[in-house]
Amino acid sequence: MVLGKLFRGLRKTRDSLVTGLRKLVGRGPLDAATLDEMEELLYTSDLGPAAGQLMDAIRTANKKGELKDGEQVEPFVRARLLEIMGEASEPLVVDHKPHVILVCGVNGSGKTTSIAKLAKLLQAEGHAVMLAACDTFRAAAVEQLTIWAERLDIPIVKRETGSDPSGLAFDAADAAVKEGVDVLIVDTAGRLHTQKNLMAELEKIRRVIGRRIEGAPHEVLLILDGTTGQNAIAQAREFGQAVEVTGLMVSKLDGTARGGAIVSIREQLGLPVRFIGVGESADDIERFDPDGFVDALFETE
Repeated sequence: MVLGKLFRGLRKTRDSLVTGLRKLVGRGPLDAATLDEMEELLYTSDLGPAAGQLMDAIRTANKKGELKDGEQVEPFVRARLLEIMGEASEPLVVDHKPHVILVCGVNGSGKTTSIAKLAKLLQAEGHAVMLAACDTFRAAAVEQLTIWAERLDIPIVKRETGSDPSGLAFDAADAAVKEGVDVLIVDTAGRLHTQKNLMAELEKIRRVIGRRIEGAPHEVLLILDGTTGQNAIAQAREFGQAVEVTGLMVSKLDGTARGGAIVSIREQLGLPVRFIGVGESADDIERFDPDGFVDALFETE
C-alpha cells in the first residue's frame, strides 16, 4: 500500500480521475452511454489530448470484445497511461562539479519554494549545494531565498535589488568553482513568455554562466504550476523556444485535481519530468517516476 508523500499529494487527482472512474464503470457491462461518460470524465480530469488516445484504445478494445465489463477497465487504463507516458524515469543526474541548475518559470509557479525543496533533496543525498539569487527584480524573491538558505544552512550569492542578474550569475558560478560545491542552483526572475526582454535576459544568464563553467548550465529546469493543467504545456513550449529547457518540475500537485496533466506534459513535450512538488514543506518533493506516479493514482487507502 502506498501511503507516502506522493500518495497523499495526489489525493485530489485520484479522487477526480480514479475514484470517479470506479464509480462510473462499476462491475457491469460497458455500454455506449458508459463509454461516453467515461470520455467526459477523462477530459475533465485534464488529461488533454491523452484522453482522446486513451478513449480510442478503450473503444477499440471494447469493439474487439477485449474490454467487456467494468472490472477490466481499471487495469486497462492503468496500463495505457504508463504506455503513453513511458515507464522509464529520467532522473536528474549530478555528473559535473559544480553541476549548474538554471531554474526558470512564470510568476506564481512556486519557483522559490521549489528551489528550496530541490536544494534540501540534493543536500540530503550528500551534495554540497549553493544558491544564486538572480531574481534581482523582486526584493521579496531575494529575501525568501535567503530565508530558505539560512534554514537549510546553504551558502547563497546575492546582491541588492536591481542589480544585473547576469553579472550576479557569473559571480555565483565563480564562487561555486572556488568553494568546490557540488551543485549551484540559479534562481531567475519569474517571467511570462511574452516578455521578450526578460526572455532575452534569461538566455544571457545562460551564456554568461557557460563562460565561467564549461558546458554550464547542465540543467535548465522549468517550474510548471500543476494547478494550471493543460496551460502548463503552452508555457513550456514558449520557454523552450527562448532557452533550451532540459527538464521539468511540476509544483503544487497536492492542491489540484488536475494532476492528470502530467500525462500530456510527458507525451506532448518530449521533456522529462524530473521532480514533482506534493506539499508545502521543504520535504514535499519527489523524484518523478511514471510507474510510481500511476501506482499512487490507483492505490487505495
